[in-house]
Amino acid sequence: MARVRSTAKPSARERLLASANELFYAEGVQSVGIDRVIEHAGVAKASLYNTFGGKEQLVRAYLDARHADTVDRITRAVAERDTPREQMLAVFESQGRQFDRPDFRGCAFIRAGAEAGPGGMVQEAADAFRRWMRELFTRLAAEAGAADPDALGHQLQLLYDGAGISALMDHDSAVAAASRAAATALIAAATGSAEA
Repeated sequence: MARVRSTAKPSARERLLASANELFYAEGVQSVGIDRVIEHAGVAKASLYNTFGGKEQLVRAYLDARHADTVDRITRAVAERDTPREQMLAVFESQGRQFDRPDFRGCAFIRAGAEAGPGGMVQEAADAFRRWMRELFTRLAAEAGAADPDALGHQLQLLYDGAGISALMDHDSAVAAASRAAATALIAAATGSAEA
C-alpha cells in the first residue's frame, strides 16, 4: 500500500516552537530576541502574539516541550530496565547519550533558569522539571530499598546536574561513564548492596 505524504505546512505555532527550540537552546533565552525567532520561523509578528502572548510565554512553551521530550526519553529508558537500581542508572545512561550529540548545549532548564528572573513563568518551568527529576530519583530510591530515599534522590539529582554541566563545560562526553560509576556507588551505599 502506498503511503500518502502530508504536504501540509507546519502551523505558525509549530514553526515558532521549532525556531524557539533551536535558537533558545543554542544561544540562550535572553540573547535571542523575539524578532529573530519570528524571522527564523517565517511568521508574522502578530502570529507570535496571537499564539503565545509574548516572549516569556514562548520561552515557557519551549521549556514545556523540552520537558515532555525529556520525560519521554527518560521514561522509556527506565522502562527498559527490570530493577529500581538499574532504572536509576538508566537515567544516567540516557543523559550520557545526549553528551555525544553535536548540538548538546547542556540542560535547557538550568540554562533558562539561570537567565530568568525569580518567580516568573520561565523559573516555574525550570522548577517543574527539576521537581520531576527529584521525584523520579526519590521514588526509585524508595523502591530500591534506600534507607533514606529523599537523601539518595537529592544526591542523584545533584550528580545528574553536575554531569550535564561538566559535559558542557569540559566538552567531554566521557563524563557519562564517571557519573554512572558515581551513581552506582551512591546507590550501593544507600541500599547496602553492591548490586546495581
